[in-house]
Amino acid sequence: MLEIALVGVGKIARDQHIPAIAANGAMRVAATVSRTGGIEGVENHASLPMLLHARPDISAVSLCMPPQARYVYAAEAILAGRHVMLEKPPGATVSEVLALKDLAAEKGVTLFATWHSRHAAGVAAAKAWLADKAIARVRIDWKEDVRHWHPGQDWIWEPGGLGVFDPGINALSILTEILPAPVRLTSADLTFPENRAQPIAADLRFAGADGLAVEAEFDWRQTGPQTWDITAETDAGTLRLSEGGAKLAIDDAPQRVAGLGEYPDLYRRFAELIAQGESDVDVAPLLHVADAFLTGRRLATEPFHD
Repeated sequence: MLEIALVGVGKIARDQHIPAIAANGAMRVAATVSRTGGIEGVENHASLPMLLHARPDISAVSLCMPPQARYVYAAEAILAGRHVMLEKPPGATVSEVLALKDLAAEKGVTLFATWHSRHAAGVAAAKAWLADKAIARVRIDWKEDVRHWHPGQDWIWEPGGLGVFDPGINALSILTEILPAPVRLTSADLTFPENRAQPIAADLRFAGADGLAVEAEFDWRQTGPQTWDITAETDAGTLRLSEGGAKLAIDDAPQRVAGLGEYPDLYRRFAELIAQGESDVDVAPLLHVADAFLTGRRLATEPFHD
């Protein structure tokens, strides 16, 4: 039985992590670190150092707090010899994630930088179908209502919180997974509310080999139906991933796909990596976000209020 300490018991932990661990018969939440009291019936600690000292028997830690604080917690756990799973995005900067990767290798523990959207049911099948195709154009539309998905979460608007790239990086994680070859960012327009430090919308353009063009539109102001679509035009037809990668169609014909579910599959993979003595740390999606902030044109819009 893999015993896991869950650090940060907020919305994402309660919505996804706790149910995913509970559904896996080979693991359990053995303890938590939370300022809000943790999980009923599970011992809770006021800080990670207190947990690490009190529970040397717990070998794995899953970090679910905002990215700005994640490096310090991850480094503490790794130095204590614990395996670590990182929510997405894996950190507030690329350099700190790479530093954690090196630290985990030095200490001989597993580090898993997760990208949950890569584990959506249609993603693996989309990757396999695109592997031998000539891809001409990819279009990403990732639009949702921040008021619904992140109510009152001010950290997401602060430096390191990524703003609209918090959901948008999910699309980039799928893009970098399914394309046979990498692409590079060529331009970006980032729209910032006058009262926020992070963007509420972004338009990105990428280029790849053989004339491949990729366009992505991220927007946090969507009302009504939410949109998480990726469309790829190829020499053999048009592929479409919808509902965040949960559904796959080729030339509008639905394809049969299956999976455990995003977070259950993340924890399956975490246990697999630990058993194999390996780490999985891919910063490609975060690099695209960093490039957007480095080279993007900043546009202003009216103040945003929850």
